[in-house]
Amino acid sequence: MKHTTLCYSIRDGKVLLAMKKRGFATGKYNGPGGKLEPGETPEQACRREVSEEVGIELSVLEDRGVVEFVFKDAPEDWNQRCHIFVATEFSGEPAESEEMKPEWFPLDVLPFDRMWDDDPHWLPGVLKGGNVNMRFIFDTTFKLLSFEEM
Repeated sequence: MKHTTLCYSIRDGKVLLAMKKRGFATGKYNGPGGKLEPGETPEQACRREVSEEVGIELSVLEDRGVVEFVFKDAPEDWNQRCHIFVATEFSGEPAESEEMKPEWFPLDVLPFDRMWDDDPHWLPGVLKGGNVNMRFIFDTTFKLLSFEEM
């Protein structure tokens, strides 16, 4: 299971999401983030990935827990243990990259119809200050099959 990160930056009652433009999950909105490089902590990887994908530098980063994504009947490298972060202070303005197109959304009007099926089950609580520790099981078409607290 590979280790990854997701970051949700919050400002003025809005959260920064980004449309994935290529690779795994193309066409879905998510927080920026990605895989840990050898020797990186989850926080270091989160800061690097957010800078690379949307061009902002994170100042205050809060660890909000872990979400495991398990894909039934898929290659093992699809499975992820994802470290979830919320950024409340950052510098720079989000900018589109080759990988992601960032957009601000009101905290109470998230585009769940264009996000992963698991997001409604945990993301609203995290954005309101909570933590998460859950596992989600998907099939190879990205359909959510089941979920549980860990």
